[in-house]
Amino acid sequence: MQRHVILVDPYAAAAEYANAFRARGVEAVAVLSTPAPLSSYRRSWAPDGFFATHHYDGDFDELVRIVKSYDPVAIVPGNESAVMLVDALVEELMPGTGNLIEFSEARRDKWPMAQAVARAGIPHLRQLATDDPGEVAEWIKEQGLEGQPLVLKPRRSGGTDDVHKVAAGADWRPYFDRLLGSVNRFDLRNDTVLVQEFAQGTEYIVDTYSVDGQFALVSVCRYQKSARNDRIGIYESVDYLPPQDPTVALLGEYTRQVAQALGIRNGCTHTEVMLTEDGPRLIEIAGRLAGGCMQYATRVATGDSQIDRTVRHRLDGTFTPGYEILRPVRVLWLSSPRTGVLRSTELLQSMQELATFQKMGLPYRDGEVVPRTEDLFTSLGWVILGGESRQAVDADTHRVKEIESRVVVEAEKP
Repeated sequence: MQRHVILVDPYAAAAEYANAFRARGVEAVAVLSTPAPLSSYRRSWAPDGFFATHHYDGDFDELVRIVKSYDPVAIVPGNESAVMLVDALVEELMPGTGNLIEFSEARRDKWPMAQAVARAGIPHLRQLATDDPGEVAEWIKEQGLEGQPLVLKPRRSGGTDDVHKVAAGADWRPYFDRLLGSVNRFDLRNDTVLVQEFAQGTEYIVDTYSVDGQFALVSVCRYQKSARNDRIGIYESVDYLPPQDPTVALLGEYTRQVAQALGIRNGCTHTEVMLTEDGPRLIEIAGRLAGGCMQYATRVATGDSQIDRTVRHRLDGTFTPGYEILRPVRVLWLSSPRTGVLRSTELLQSMQELATFQKMGLPYRDGEVVPRTEDLFTSLGWVILGGESRQAVDADTHRVKEIESRVVVEAEKP
């Protein structure tokens, strides 16, 4: 009898779940949490990779009937947009195999997420969510943040979408007014705005996998991000840290506490943590796998991934307690300085000749219009480097940056 797994919103990297389960004889059924694919993922959405595709139109009972008809081995989220729907489906059809349902919203929305972390007594950033600029002004005064840098962002988006830094002493109101009521990358209206104190430090990715409350690290990476005017969080690179690095133990324990506070018991989390001079501070945690190229990069670095652990957990009931580093690996994201027509993509293709080249993703062809890079969604592409030594990776990183600087993006003619 054919077995099935339900993948909710398996966009981009999460589509690889289908191949991993298929290799074990399990067919993947895609469920989109919206009547049509999210606009930010339409370019890469490929329904042919799944046994069947269903769209959720708001009739939960009907969706339960459809999902139940497949007698799935698991129901897995592929994106932030899937988290709450997966929680509800698992609670209905597979109670006890998911995460604590009472924290479902906090695993999706950055404001209840922050409140849950604060209630648990975990060190956190000061922040506020509101639609009232007067409340923001009063909060800034009460918190002693006058004249301090701030960050404004949507509550239910991702990929550094519309994340703005307000410089010390600058006016935060124009950013607040622009964000309030706008539609984010997940096709949701920003009915409130999240305002945070700015965290100064080094940012890290902590990717985990849990089985019945047992928490384990899959990888820990150090981020390098840049800013363009007020837009912060433009992805540049990540480097994988060995588990022996003392920073890994510190970040791992902090993330474990956060995951526990948010009711994480089974499955993936993708957490961004800023290591400040006062210790770790949560930027956000997502109850799904790391997206983009990170699953492939993690396999190159460690020989394992969150996708692989999901398959082993759901089909074999196994728990993997940690990770090892097989080779130094770096992911580099490519940026476009402006919106315009992409030229000379053959230069980017030449990166495949580098000694440490592993894989690259170039979503645009020569002659296509590319956006100015301001967040993860508008990256020009990415390249993964991995070799026998850090020196070799560093040398090829320099070459990648040199090639990137020579790529032409012509301004569009009026």
